[in-house]
Amino acid sequence: LGNGERVSKDSKRVHAMGSIDKLNSYIGWTCTKAIGSIKKDLESIQQDLFNMGGEIAIPDVEMNLLNNKRLEWLDNITSMYNQKLPPLDEFILPGGNEFSSMLHISRTECRETERIIIGLGKEEYVSDLHKKYLNRLSDFLFILARIEKLEKKIDEISWDYKK
Repeated sequence: LGNGERVSKDSKRVHAMGSIDKLNSYIGWTCTKAIGSIKKDLESIQQDLFNMGGEIAIPDVEMNLLNNKRLEWLDNITSMYNQKLPPLDEFILPGGNEFSSMLHISRTECRETERIIIGLGKEEYVSDLHKKYLNRLSDFLFILARIEKLEKKIDEISWDYKK
């Protein structure tokens, strides 16, 4: 770990670090199709994930690399994008086009990372901010996928639970 402590490669902390890295890689892949402010927002999120990974890599040290200002920023941009969308009254299928699908894959990886961080937090200290950030980030990625479909005039397909 970052503090010199040696742990097994299958420890929950190492697993959490790897999951954050994988999420960051998916977002980096998504950035290859992003443009403008969305690309800048995603790249900024990548920096946040590196900061989170750094904090997870050094247990029992309060580093404040990821701070409440970043969570507020994420909440604000999520709200800004969400205001552009029609209300959602049904579950929708992931997909639409390549960029929207990439955002959905990043979103599901974010949910997986959140579950891993929560699991780690049951045994070792994990900042509540990390849990909150990942939870909000998955919402943000979902909203961006919907924004992409709206801007490209791609219909959202509702879940047909009657089949």
